[in-house]
Amino acid sequence: MLNVVALMGRLVADPELKHTPGNVPVTSFRIAVDRSYVKQGAEREADFFNVVAWRDRAEFVAKYFLKGQMIAVEGSLQSRSYEKDGIKRTVYEVVANSVHFGESKRSANSGVETRYDEPGGSTSAATSYSSVDTGDFQEISGTDDDLPF
Repeated sequence: MLNVVALMGRLVADPELKHTPGNVPVTSFRIAVDRSYVKQGAEREADFFNVVAWRDRAEFVAKYFLKGQMIAVEGSLQSRSYEKDGIKRTVYEVVANSVHFGESKRSANSGVETRYDEPGGSTSAATSYSSVDTGDFQEISGTDDDLPF
């Protein structure tokens, strides 16, 4: 059997760390993943996925990720059923086995803003670019023979 899910998308809200009665850290969050195609004359759509992370991964996500940041998740798809107000419901979520930054910290703070609205509303991407900060980089003059690699 094979049950592997790999997703890269943006967090819809800040993750919130919680603990089970046995004091096990857990966080649940949603990510918006852009679809790879755009219908002609329409805006790009996104799919929304529920993700749950446990223990060290939960603490990592809650500590280092915020709404709007790109996140890469590898895990497995899990379903669970429950009954509410006499109606049986089924929930599908990705249980994270590993979580990674989907962009550098500099990219996350570069002035590119993407906004996702929950399903039922519209999905839009508003992009703005600010000037690029070159930081500590400087241009190296000379030939390729002078480079140390």
